[in-house]
Amino acid sequence: MDKIKNIMFICTGNTCRSAMAEGLMKKMLEDRNITGINVCSAGLHASTGEYSTDEAIKVMKEDYDVNILNHQSVNVKNTKIEDMDLILCATHAHLTTLEYMYPEIKHKIFTIKEFAYGPEVEDKDIEDPWGYPIPVYRECAKEIYESLEKIIEKIQ
Repeated sequence: MDKIKNIMFICTGNTCRSAMAEGLMKKMLEDRNITGINVCSAGLHASTGEYSTDEAIKVMKEDYDVNILNHQSVNVKNTKIEDMDLILCATHAHLTTLEYMYPEIKHKIFTIKEFAYGPEVEDKDIEDPWGYPIPVYRECAKEIYESLEKIIEKIQ
């Protein structure tokens, strides 16, 4: 894989998982003084302009000092996904949908966990915390964070 310059995180509504992953990744790159990597996110079924859930905002701020208060959702169809070097999906279902929608870039599409831990990882999905209480968001954010630690090692 060539040098990664553009990364997109994908989930369903772009208000929880992909928004948290985008915010976390930006902060983790900044904390490590890694520059030249653009990070964005989108949702397969997102309405454009929705804010992140209160729970996602709270967990990101309290646990990781990441501010996603101003994040606004965007539908993948309104992005330049074909310009991305790496597309990381929350679940395998997102991955298969994207491969169907964009067969010409399927070699760039992985689940977050698959890219972090390798294709043999047993559980490829990061479950959607939407509608669940704060502890579920905390667990989801921890899963994303641990995966991103591995991903940063691979791409820098």
